[in-house]
Amino acid sequence: MERFFNTAGPNIPEDSYTIDPLKRFDLEDILTLIRQKRYFVLHAPRQTGKTSCMLALRDFLNATGQYIAVYANVEGGQGSRNDVQSVVKSTVDTLAEEFRGVLGHDMPLAIRDEVQAVGKDALLTTYLGRLSENCPKPIVLVIDEIDALVGDSLVSVLRQLRAGYANRPKAFPQTVILCGVRDVRDYRIVLSNQDIVTGGSAFNIKAESLRLGDFSEEEIHELYMQHTNETGQRFDEACFPLIWNATEGQPWLVNALAREVTWSMKENRDRSITITPEMMYKAQENLIYRRDTHIDILIDKLQEPRVKRVIEPILANNDEADDSLVPNDDILYVQDMGLIKVERGKPRRIANGIYREIIPRELTWSTQGALVQEPQWYQRADGSIDMEKLLLDFQQFFRENSDAWIAKFDYAEAGPQLLLQAFLQRIVNGGGYIDCEYGLGRRRTDLLIRKPLTDGYGGPVQRIVLELKIKRYSLERTIDEGLRQTADYMDVVGSVDEAHFIIFDRSKERSWDERIWHKPYEWNGRTIMVWGM
Repeated sequence: MERFFNTAGPNIPEDSYTIDPLKRFDLEDILTLIRQKRYFVLHAPRQTGKTSCMLALRDFLNATGQYIAVYANVEGGQGSRNDVQSVVKSTVDTLAEEFRGVLGHDMPLAIRDEVQAVGKDALLTTYLGRLSENCPKPIVLVIDEIDALVGDSLVSVLRQLRAGYANRPKAFPQTVILCGVRDVRDYRIVLSNQDIVTGGSAFNIKAESLRLGDFSEEEIHELYMQHTNETGQRFDEACFPLIWNATEGQPWLVNALAREVTWSMKENRDRSITITPEMMYKAQENLIYRRDTHIDILIDKLQEPRVKRVIEPILANNDEADDSLVPNDDILYVQDMGLIKVERGKPRRIANGIYREIIPRELTWSTQGALVQEPQWYQRADGSIDMEKLLLDFQQFFRENSDAWIAKFDYAEAGPQLLLQAFLQRIVNGGGYIDCEYGLGRRRTDLLIRKPLTDGYGGPVQRIVLELKIKRYSLERTIDEGLRQTADYMDVVGSVDEAHFIIFDRSKERSWDERIWHKPYEWNGRTIMVWGM
């Protein structure tokens, strides 16, 4: 039976293409922490493979014969929220069933029944202590979705794990591994009395915090080649730089793109068909438009104030924004969610190409629907976009409507760029694609419009570069810097049909007649049309 690219739940290697989970982290480091009887954290954004990795670790440890390793998902306690008794009992019930499955007998259930009379603040500690005393080998306990618990309940579970720490390994688990989206030290837990407790204080026995990384470029290639080797269907090598730019190794996106292009696009179920870059672009567009659960969850997070505080300056390319106004906890929260990349010595940026596409589209979704422009208004006889006509119309639209429309945006600081992207998306959706590049410190937004001029794959493609910039200093300096940046982006893109540099002047001191203009400039032998708005 043909295997598939998995986009839901833990990987089962017999059913789905798989990167060896034990190679996705430093196994020797983890084994050393276990030998040293340490408690530690493994965290990563959702749908990056944490569960698959922890299940593989459990099986590996049990196969060594040195430990009794158990994996337990405690997410079921989330519904009880601050009901500590209910959550702790649910956690103990879950552990009992998981231990019974690993040990193959009912001793864990019997101990659970014996300790039922113990109070809620000691039930978990007592249960794990009795269980450890009755197990023939040291226990390694993996607790997944720990951050699904909230408030008083989460604090109680963390403190009860801490309470038995001194009794390990004979009367408490030798190692506990907490898994979640965030590092436990970053939890700000609001109790029912409105007091705030940090995870670091509730669980101060943590020795290390490990972060599960994304796939490397080599791992993406290895995963896709499993499909090629088993079905004979080839991927054009030119696909892989595109896949990396679109996903930067985010495991769900990597698998979702492959599943879309090899299965959901039914014409490609014919395994004699080679997967081409244009097919990958189409698969990416399908994912974005369909808004699968993974994408929907991220979109929902954009409305949170703490997410907006981090994302808005990136969309606006506002490297002059006061970073002191963005709490470090908010940055860590958005990073742990997987929405941004924070790299040493580099400005914060959106994590990958697909997220860069999704975010402006979602923030302008209602705006796109309200625009009356139709794609055919700007389409030439050969199917190409008449960009000069489009931008002339946008200038007039921006003059008449920008203040009112931008006021509607939740992300008003990035309003001009978002409004243009909404306008473009409405037009380009008629059969093209828009690639976005933006981030703090770039001082501009790069857009590349690609418009296939024939049906099918492999035909001619119109490529238009647009550089967007907010005027923050003199017009002369802005133009000089923008022309250089536009030319640099043209070099990155390669073959380009035309280039436009757009300056948004938000100064209220200048009239619209002064702000609205356009003029061609020459830069190192290239013609770049510059637009004032």
